[in-house]
Amino acid sequence: MKILITGSNGMLGHDLANALEGHELILTTSKTLDITDKDHTIEFICDAEPDIVINSAAYTDVDGCEENHDLAYAVNGEGVRNLAMACREIDCPFVHISTDYVFDGSATEPIAEDGEIGPISIYGKSKLQGEEAIQEILDKYFIIRTAWLYGLNGKNFPKTMLELAESHSEITVVYDEVGTPTYTPDLAYGISELIETDRYGIYHLTNSGSCSWCEFARYIFEVAGKDVNVIPVTASEFARPAPRPSYSVLDNRNWVENGFEPLRDYKEAIKEYIELIK
Repeated sequence: MKILITGSNGMLGHDLANALEGHELILTTSKTLDITDKDHTIEFICDAEPDIVINSAAYTDVDGCEENHDLAYAVNGEGVRNLAMACREIDCPFVHISTDYVFDGSATEPIAEDGEIGPISIYGKSKLQGEEAIQEILDKYFIIRTAWLYGLNGKNFPKTMLELAESHSEITVVYDEVGTPTYTPDLAYGISELIETDRYGIYHLTNSGSCSWCEFARYIFEVAGKDVNVIPVTASEFARPAPRPSYSVLDNRNWVENGFEPLRDYKEAIKEYIELIK
């Protein structure tokens, strides 16, 4: 299969390239394919004639999105629309990586794919605009909502915690935001399985289990053998420009109902990650 991957130099993009190495890959970055340029995007994809397009390009700086509305909507909204239009031109399926931030955080139990949408940040609103464009334009699509990503490439929470542990004996971490840390190699493997099917639609795909950021930090230090005192604080005490959902655990219902194995528990995944970066 000929697979075009946008954002191939990002954290998930790297792992998608590894997971799909047996295929013919067209790896693009913002330098080679600017998805905000509609004409160029359509021309590029029509010329490349991929069998499927996977979009892992996004403006993911959640706080940055609050201050750069136009850029957020250009990349996460209109850029996705441009890709969907290009896929329609050549009649190829489209895989799009979305986010738990399309929900408002008021849920008290894991959120299924048909849960009530209500983003509370510009990042979430811009990502929802991308989802809506895909559903308006295409029939053959996989929208994959995931959460709390970390991997070997790029900045992420576990890496930051372990760096802080080198110079801090005490760290404050938010305890009233709950979700599921998701290891990008596991997510990439799941995507590699999904694209072998024609079971189109919206999927929630994360590692199994859930925790708060505070619990996650404590577990990271426990696994890494770091003696760090983690002090719980509320999200309101840890002031940031963008609001975050207080609860965004995703129920991977469609994934399981379509016969796929759940991804492993986040505690197992973080053990592997820490072992690899030692």
